[in-house]
Amino acid sequence: MNRPSDGKRWIVGITDHIVPPADIEQEAFPEAEFRFLADWRRGDLARRAWQEPDALLVWHWIVDAGTVEVLDRCKILIRYGVGYDLVDVQALAARDIPFCNTPDYGTEEVADAACGMILAIQRQLVAYDRACRHYAEGWQENLLHPQHRTSTRTVGVVGVGRIGTAVVNRLKPFGYRILGYDPYKPSGHEKAVGYERTETLEALLAEADIVTIHCPLTEETRGMVDAALLGRMKPGSALVNTARGRILADLDCLEDALRSGRLACAATDVLPDEPPEDHPLLAAWREDAAWLRGRLLITPHVAYYSEEGWHEMRYKAARTARMYLVEGKLRNLIEP
Repeated sequence: MNRPSDGKRWIVGITDHIVPPADIEQEAFPEAEFRFLADWRRGDLARRAWQEPDALLVWHWIVDAGTVEVLDRCKILIRYGVGYDLVDVQALAARDIPFCNTPDYGTEEVADAACGMILAIQRQLVAYDRACRHYAEGWQENLLHPQHRTSTRTVGVVGVGRIGTAVVNRLKPFGYRILGYDPYKPSGHEKAVGYERTETLEALLAEADIVTIHCPLTEETRGMVDAALLGRMKPGSALVNTARGRILADLDCLEDALRSGRLACAATDVLPDEPPEDHPLLAAWREDAAWLRGRLLITPHVAYYSEEGWHEMRYKAARTARMYLVEGKLRNLIEP
């Protein structure tokens, strides 16, 4: 695919979240003019602005059928991030607009965050931090039980793709036994990476002391972590989720599992609704309720972030646009 015949620069629209200037994107795609778009529903002027770009870079914008109908000149749409549950891929395909994501920009960061949560759970760092604030007497004598050596614990990795594999590689030196479940990985993947493969999710849940989630949000995985799944986990085990919030069915089942002791603790970077709505579990977490103290760790969907990761994400998304418009090459194509 060649440059526009009239010699004009390619026009690339940025829909949301990124604030001017588009300096990183410009570095990746010097032949383009980047435009920051307002909501096309605000009026005719805003709508016309969406009709002009040759490519669109989106973050959290909901790309529904209505939005797709506006894209008169758009030749490719790219999401800055990995997940694409807010994008109607079928509607784009119906208008012959390829859709690509950016799956490899924050692999190290999310893996590091997941491993940090796993080690915090293993060594009860959050629990000790909270307990220190409530000691009436003594100090070092106030030990929390039970606590075990890493070499005696089993971590179950659900989804052994880019991030799941990075988690496995980071955890191996700590001595954990590592199980992995991923029906989409070829036979022998476990040998190449170095983990024990389970043929079913149930088998992993029955043995893992800590379960860490690293699968994408799809129709198959939406609400996958529900009361039934939590009920199949090993009593007193822990859950870590740095993947997608709606893989968890709701906060009710998480609260029930923590209250009953089925889960000793949980750590999550993502929630079903963000920012979260009011819920008794979150109220207990904010209030440092005695029954939950030190057992729930929440971070605000920042596992992906680092200065380097932020630059890489923006650069790669814009580079994907350039590869298609200038070179006619598609990478990270998502099929409907």
